[in-house]
Amino acid sequence: MARPVVAIVGRPNVGKSTLFNRIIGERLAIVEDKPGVTRDRIYGTAEWNGVPFSVIDTGGIELADNDEMLQSIKAQAQLAIDEADGIIFVVDGKTGLTPSDQEVAELLYRSNKPIVLAVNKVDNPQREEAVYEFYSLGFSEVIGVSGAHGTGIGDLLDAAVAMLPQGADEEYDEDVIRIAVIGRPNVGKSSLVNAILGEERVIVSDIAGTTRDAIDTPFERDGKRYVLIDTAGIRKRGKIYENTERYSVMRAMKAIERADVALVVINAEEGIVEQDKHIAGYAHEAGKAAIFVVNKWDALEKDDKTMQRFERKIREEFLFMEYAPTIYVSAKTKQRLHRILPLVDHVADQHAMRVVTHVLNDLINDAVAMNAPPSDKGRRLRIYYATQVSVKPPTFVLFVNDPELMHFSYERYIENKLRAAFQFEGTPIRIITRRKSSSEH
Repeated sequence: MARPVVAIVGRPNVGKSTLFNRIIGERLAIVEDKPGVTRDRIYGTAEWNGVPFSVIDTGGIELADNDEMLQSIKAQAQLAIDEADGIIFVVDGKTGLTPSDQEVAELLYRSNKPIVLAVNKVDNPQREEAVYEFYSLGFSEVIGVSGAHGTGIGDLLDAAVAMLPQGADEEYDEDVIRIAVIGRPNVGKSSLVNAILGEERVIVSDIAGTTRDAIDTPFERDGKRYVLIDTAGIRKRGKIYENTERYSVMRAMKAIERADVALVVINAEEGIVEQDKHIAGYAHEAGKAAIFVVNKWDALEKDDKTMQRFERKIREEFLFMEYAPTIYVSAKTKQRLHRILPLVDHVADQHAMRVVTHVLNDLINDAVAMNAPPSDKGRRLRIYYATQVSVKPPTFVLFVNDPELMHFSYERYIENKLRAAFQFEGTPIRIITRRKSSSEH
């Protein structure tokens, strides 16, 4: 099930990024006391009272330089309205109510989305009275908070979680493989979806960003059931969406959450750009199976080394995803399209693979015998026992004498041994190191 999404909206310099960092518990967004300086990632995950959800910091959605400030704020609010299940509208209790706040409030109010109004910078008891001024905006949930000091954050999260939808928004049977087609605008995602399905299910044009909506398309092939999730995204009038590259990452994240396998689509004509790495990185971090699909392969002038050179470039640029296979296709000419679904089946199986415990421990023992674990200040790491605790992705726990002694290079060595023995093609592997308690034998 996909996590519900909470968007943080407000005019510049009200403390959206500080609040975002406070909620997700990490300092992912750059925070500075100047308007418009958010430059880091805009999408995080959080959990409150057992409810997991995703958080969008709309201040990180950058628009064209020539946009008027108010237009930019309204554009960010519109993105939040489109994407979020609930909205935290942030205002500045220190500055007080402004015309910009009223403009955004009107836009949000018409959306019919559930909204919590967070009056930020209520840093001391003297400022608590400032909260009452904002009731004039007409929202029923108004909470004074301090993103900087953490005051009121618990009450805010209680209200935010309460407004989110409960239960699954959609669920498919366990045997259905969910495929997210992800990539930046104009790499050919919709054309690829159409070509795989063999019919024009998605509107396609040559202009970047013309897909009307994210579309789930269930289908069957050779007795197997799939769902294709096309993430090209909602595009409305004007240049709001076309002007924000990070918007494509935001849409990709939502689709990745719901997927088993991510098809990371790369434009062969344009090559690999930084945005491709951002989008692929989210699939990796989410623990999803992944395949690099190099589209528009027919458009390249090739010699007998072209594919080899492109493959080398992929491996150099995506060092963190050495496990992901690559397929070179053309949605236009149907070149190699018939190989995509068998490859999807293969990596989905690898993603869900379980290793028998005694076989796993034999492998770990052999690995330790071949290459002794690291030591530090005379103390050597000892691995007592290993077990696989989950799949999708395959996750292993190593019980050791001291987790601090596990060096990342030795963990990588163990991962390589697992891959050599069991393949795990197309899927990340998670390795967790835990101290063996005295009660475990």
